[in-house]
Amino acid sequence: MAGPSKGASISWRATAATDPGGARLVLWWALAMAIVALLRIGAAPLFDVDEGAFSEATREMLASGDWGHTTLNGEPRFDKPILIYWLQAASVAVFGLGELALRLPSALATWGWALALVLFAWPRWGAAAAVAAGSVLGTSVGVLLIGRAATADAVLNLWLTLAALDLWRHLEGEGDRGALRRAALWIGLGVLTKGPVAIIVPGAAWLLWTLCAGRAAWLARARALLGDAPAWVILLLVALPWYVYALDRHGMAFIDGFFVRHNLQRYGGTLEGHGGSIGYYALMMPLLLMPWSVLLLPVLAGWRRWWAEPAARFLLLWAGFVLVFFSLSGTKLPHYALYGISPLALLAGRCCSELTGRADRRVLKAALGLCVMLLPLLAVLATAIVLRSLDGVKDALYRALIGQPADLTGLWIAAVAAAGLSLVLAGPPVWRRTGGARSATPDLVRIGLAAAAGALVLTGVLAPWWGQQLQGPVRAAGQRARIELAAPDTPARATLVQWGLHLPSVAVYARREAPRRAPRPGDLALLRSDQLQALTTTLAADPASRRAADVPADRPVWTSLHSAGGLTLIRWHGVPAAP
Repeated sequence: MAGPSKGASISWRATAATDPGGARLVLWWALAMAIVALLRIGAAPLFDVDEGAFSEATREMLASGDWGHTTLNGEPRFDKPILIYWLQAASVAVFGLGELALRLPSALATWGWALALVLFAWPRWGAAAAVAAGSVLGTSVGVLLIGRAATADAVLNLWLTLAALDLWRHLEGEGDRGALRRAALWIGLGVLTKGPVAIIVPGAAWLLWTLCAGRAAWLARARALLGDAPAWVILLLVALPWYVYALDRHGMAFIDGFFVRHNLQRYGGTLEGHGGSIGYYALMMPLLLMPWSVLLLPVLAGWRRWWAEPAARFLLLWAGFVLVFFSLSGTKLPHYALYGISPLALLAGRCCSELTGRADRRVLKAALGLCVMLLPLLAVLATAIVLRSLDGVKDALYRALIGQPADLTGLWIAAVAAAGLSLVLAGPPVWRRTGGARSATPDLVRIGLAAAAGALVLTGVLAPWWGQQLQGPVRAAGQRARIELAAPDTPARATLVQWGLHLPSVAVYARREAPRRAPRPGDLALLRSDQLQALTTTLAADPASRRAADVPADRPVWTSLHSAGGLTLIRWHGVPAAP
């Protein structure tokens, strides 16, 4: 089986010096993608549970000054390692506590993630294929969503992609030590971001490729990898110190909470109800790749061609491992599929760059143009259908939130405008064009601009609309709680609590911890509006919830402070003292 050519790995810097036209295209693409990644990232409230939990843990770390440990509502949080909290905290220190600062690390990581694909593909397949690959990744639904989430996943995907691509550069250059040591750095940062998965994914891609290359090649490359002491020193110096500190500080609680529960049990069982069938990710990958999913057809159809090319074979093995490995996991979450989206985007970019040069690809090109054009319209249509299907929403709180008065006029206007622009940019004139390679780049630019327009509707208009619908009442309750807790007549011991809820973002907006427990006299409590009577009944026999004997008996048990979207914020005065 053919291996990579001998010599140094291919450099994008050398390509830029000999391809000024391609350099200009890549530069303009990078600027456009920065707009897509960053525009209105702070427009939507934080989404619970994940964004709220990460953000509140970061806020508590800043408030406590303890940068080696994270808590959520005062309790140790072992879900993820420390790096994402450091990045969010640094952003908050510069821009202030808010949605923009908390999401900025993810947005910048997404931009860097797409740029990494472009710089990898450019010297190998040309600027058109490189920009197409970056556009496929940067404007796909899954990446757009995760790139605007204040969580660890976008940052992790940046490290995974950089590590895997540099491992290939090491293989391609037959001993490029610089690439191997960079890969060690990226893996170390990935381990510090989310844990062992940062070793497993790029390591498996490397291992599978070398095994396919034959026993002699595998032994030679294994010796080169295992024998590079500086690479191992880099990896251990980056990843190990914080783990040693956490183990020394927390002992078995850290091992049980992080390694056992959030790694072994997450893979071996269904954690927090997130299960799925064996085919879950085979369906999820095309959905996350929308509107570019149609390009998976030529990618899959041409697998023999890809297998014959060493670099493309590496990408196939990378994507295939992610699909198989996570399909066998007991816990299934959509964003796990993104660990294998980069190699698919690279192969899709190659296919996309070839669409304009062959008459027999006109049907596929038309299908791609239609998908790009219709995606924002279908997204708004799905929103309208959800709003008319409240009976199918089982959760009482979300049924109340979704059921709030809603105006879709602005969404429809934005979606129709984006579809119209897409029709102009990527409509029938582009579908019918059958010119040679000289027409490829202009057509790709048009399709890419159309996809960017649709992406801006999804992230700049639709996501903030849903954020206000689902999380606006939570943000408003937290902001009101902040005012009430700062009032002069509020007891110093008063706390904001959640009763029957798990909405961590309310603590971010209140700038206070919001533990999940029953309220005590003087506390503020956030609960579902339909649970007010249940709260009073439940706490009637709880001595801790009774008011002091000197409080007038005719004082109400609670006072409503704010109510919206099925949520009510109250001040709990306590049930009357026992006679």
